[in-house]
Amino acid sequence: MTKTVPFNKAKIEEIIQTYPTPFHIYDEAAMIANAQQLQAAFSWNEGFKEFFAVKAAPNPYLIKILSQVGFGCDCSSYPELLLSESAGVVGENIMFTSNNTAAYEYKKARELGAVINLDDISHIAYLEEHAGLPDLLSFRYNPGNLKEGNDIIGSPEEAKYGFTEAQLFEGYKILQQKGIKRFGIHTMVASNELNNDYFIETAEIMFKLIVKLHTQLGIRFEFVNLGGGIGIPYRPDQKPVDIQYISNGIKKKFEEIIVANGLAPLKIFLESGRYITGPYGYLVTRVQHFKQTYRDYVGVDASMSNLMRPGMYGAYHHITVLGKEFAPKIHTYDVTGSLCENNDKFAIHRELPKIEIGDILVIHDTGAHGHAMGFNYNGKLRSAELLLRTDGSVVQIRRAETVEDYFATLDFSGVSSFK
Repeated sequence: MTKTVPFNKAKIEEIIQTYPTPFHIYDEAAMIANAQQLQAAFSWNEGFKEFFAVKAAPNPYLIKILSQVGFGCDCSSYPELLLSESAGVVGENIMFTSNNTAAYEYKKARELGAVINLDDISHIAYLEEHAGLPDLLSFRYNPGNLKEGNDIIGSPEEAKYGFTEAQLFEGYKILQQKGIKRFGIHTMVASNELNNDYFIETAEIMFKLIVKLHTQLGIRFEFVNLGGGIGIPYRPDQKPVDIQYISNGIKKKFEEIIVANGLAPLKIFLESGRYITGPYGYLVTRVQHFKQTYRDYVGVDASMSNLMRPGMYGAYHHITVLGKEFAPKIHTYDVTGSLCENNDKFAIHRELPKIEIGDILVIHDTGAHGHAMGFNYNGKLRSAELLLRTDGSVVQIRRAETVEDYFATLDFSGVSSFK
């Protein structure tokens, strides 16, 4: 597939007059269209809901836009719950799935009326003691060797997440004894997976497990949350997932297993993040230095603090040189930031058009796990986030950090007398 951008060089140069580089910019129209496509694909399921994974792009503007399409929020921390609340997403439109969770986080989830999805059997008693048990509870299932993970999330058997199957049976029995009447179940076993059949296989495992739990415990489940993990094609030669194919495959398994066993209606939930916003965010940065030693290095004004994935995972992110989209890629560069770390590179041995100081580079697919994974090492300040509205206007949805922000948590008052 060809990687394109929803703006041209003139538009970005106009934006830079108000918002200096580097910055992340998100394409509102494309996000909405993608969200609507997902909704349409699963419209066959009564009660289907996507809970947007807030960790992927924790910004209330984006949450609000997606809530207007009908999405809820998948939260895993106290601040994420607050972000959801600030965007008007509350009650059972929140799925709270965390691990090693503190009491104050459970209390906030209960206050908001969120659906609580427990990660460990010991959390039943912990939740009851500190926040009380709600009417509806869900457990996260770790299928162990029944299901392969992938490179990012790892093998399920090695993952810190979820209940074993035996623990599920024990846990649901405990809930029954405590008078809980409403039940859900959840799993999450992949991240950035592009194999369409992977998600159908996961659904089949969960549907069969639901039948087994119902048969032995008499439980009727309200929902099954199949998690997220739907990948995006970071590389131009990769194919995007076929969401309609995935939906059709899940529907077939649903009819063969859930409907055939009289367990419908059963709501299907997803908690995608990367798939929803990832392809529609771009890190815009300007070339400020050019260095020739053993390699040719392009130094930009963004760094790994703006986009961690290439340095952390060796992940590929496509790069467009604005104004040179159709120029021949006849030069090989490492594209670097300015951190005191050699892995602060957006690209290694990347074939690009001839680059000059002042050129504007657009790094693709930063709409998820981009700004969200930012940090302040080396005193680097996190960049602004901008939204390209459907009418072509641009609004700032997060200002860039300042030095004052960086120093705000430090106490300088006693430094001169400190011994």
